[in-house]
Amino acid sequence: MIKILLWDVDGTLLDFGKSEVYGIRKCFEKFGLGECTDEMLARYSKINHKYWRMLELGEITKQQVLTERFVEFFKSENITFNRIDEFNDEYQIRLGDKAFFCDNAFETINSIKGKYKQYAVTNGTYIAQQRKLIQSGLINIFDDVFISDKIGFEKPNIEFFNAVQQKIGKFNKDEVMIIGDSLSSDMQGGNNAGILCCWYNPHNTENKNNIKIDYEIKDISEITHILENN
Repeated sequence: MIKILLWDVDGTLLDFGKSEVYGIRKCFEKFGLGECTDEMLARYSKINHKYWRMLELGEITKQQVLTERFVEFFKSENITFNRIDEFNDEYQIRLGDKAFFCDNAFETINSIKGKYKQYAVTNGTYIAQQRKLIQSGLINIFDDVFISDKIGFEKPNIEFFNAVQQKIGKFNKDEVMIIGDSLSSDMQGGNNAGILCCWYNPHNTENKNNIKIDYEIKDISEITHILENN
C-alpha cells in the first residue's frame, strides 16, 4: 500500500517553462540586454536542458551548469556580456517570483494532504526552489522538502534518495512512489532507489531507455485514482 509520495517540482507540479520565460526576460530587462524573443528562449531552453542532462550523468558540476549554460547562450546569440555570475544570481531569484502550476497540480496534492505523507524532491538551487515553494504555497502542503543543493547530490543519484530515507525514517520500498516528469532524473532515480515510479508524461514522450515505469499519467489528477486502487 502506497503511504509516501515523493513529488518532483519543476515540470510536474510547477510549469518550469513559464518560470523560465519569465525569469530570463526579467533578467534581460534588468541588465539592459534588449528583447529576448520566443526564438531566443527556445534556443536557451535546449541549451539549459543539455547542461542539466550532463549533470544528471555526472559529467559536470552544478556550478558549471549554472554558468556555462549562459556563456553558451550569449555566445549563440552574439551577445557580448561578461557578468554571468550576476545574471545567474538574479535569475535564481526571479524564478521564484511567481507560481505557474501544471494543470490540476495544486488541487490534487492539497486534496490528499494528511492522507499520505508528501515530500518535495527537487534538483535546482536552494534559493530558486525555496522561493517557488513559498510563493506557490506548496511549502504548506509538504511534510518536508528535499532540495539537491542542501543534500549535496542530484537526482537520480542513489545518495540523494538515501538522504531522503534517512530523514523520513525506515519504510518499505513498496510503500513509496516518486512522481515526476523526467525519465533521466525522477524515474531513473526511483529505479536506483527501488521504489515505485509514476511518470507524469503529458506530451506522450517515448520511453526509449527502457526505464521501469509502474504508472504513467497525463494529468496530475490521475494520481488519486492510482492511490484509491492501490
